Amino acid sequence: MALSDYVNTFGQHLLQKHGERIHKIAIDAGFTCPNRDGSKGIGGCTFCNNSSFTPNAVRQPDIPSQLDAGRKVIRKRTGAQRYLAYFQAYTNTYGNVRELATQYETALASDDIIGLSIGTRPDCVPDPVLDLLCHYRDQGHEVWLELGLQSANDHSLRLVNRGHGFAEYEKAITACKKRDLTVCTHLILGLPGEKYSDMSKTLSRVLQLGVAGLKLHPLHIVKGTQLARQWKQGLYRPLEMDEYIHLAANLIERTPDDIIYHRVTGTASKDILLAPDWCSKKWAVINGIENELKQRNSYQGRLCSSTPSLSPTMKQVI
Repeated sequence: MALSDYVNTFGQHLLQKHGERIHKIAIDAGFTCPNRDGSKGIGGCTFCNNSSFTPNAVRQPDIPSQLDAGRKVIRKRTGAQRYLAYFQAYTNTYGNVRELATQYETALASDDIIGLSIGTRPDCVPDPVLDLLCHYRDQGHEVWLELGLQSANDHSLRLVNRGHGFAEYEKAITACKKRDLTVCTHLILGLPGEKYSDMSKTLSRVLQLGVAGLKLHPLHIVKGTQLARQWKQGLYRPLEMDEYIHLAANLIERTPDDIIYHRVTGTASKDILLAPDWCSKKWAVINGIENELKQRNSYQGRLCSSTPSLSPTMKQVI
């Protein structure tokens, strides 16, 4: 068995759609963030140190070099021959639309890059940027807009100095739906003060607005952040691994099975990770979620209000 026997995973979605394995190559295109440069705030989110988003190969000075380094790592590890360019670090729609187009098209110029995945904030997706992404989609590219919401609870967002509220996310999703632009929403489990009821409400509100994909992340503490200082002062306790696995499985059960899970956990490298240490063990967490669903005799969508239409692979589990 594998996680994809219980969860509608992004890897399986791409395999079925394109007939071969497609992997992301993470890119740092040198963007900043309105929550760092002063337009929204200074210092960024309390948990943010973008070194934790360093691509899976040594950082290179330009996009073609980063793509080349990334594809070498991925080909050796998985054999994949085609990729999505994942603009990951900081806010990748925060700039002049012509400058953005130059960055995106530099990545798309490689024949083995079949599309884009653009990580950003819900308060940084003006209409011209959305129209640009739709232009690439209409050319036949795979295009995903990844919106970092983290929580639908405005109080939680203020606690982590997010710099936006749920209203900005709702506006962004509405604009994307009008264009039929596919969106993956990032959610963090274990934010300061949040209980499972808060996380469940966040999921419900996101699903009600409509979304094509989800990412789940545990809140982890990395060096050089305000959260690290709060943790050292005893003001924040991160989730234990079994707590996270239990919470993630709960949310997966309550997610309709047509929603694509791009990720069910997040990691940070050991050189910057302070706590919890299990956040450096991606496969232990993934296997833990798989085993939790197996032990429950459960799967994605089992606890949805409507009867789920199970995918062929997930039907095998029942």
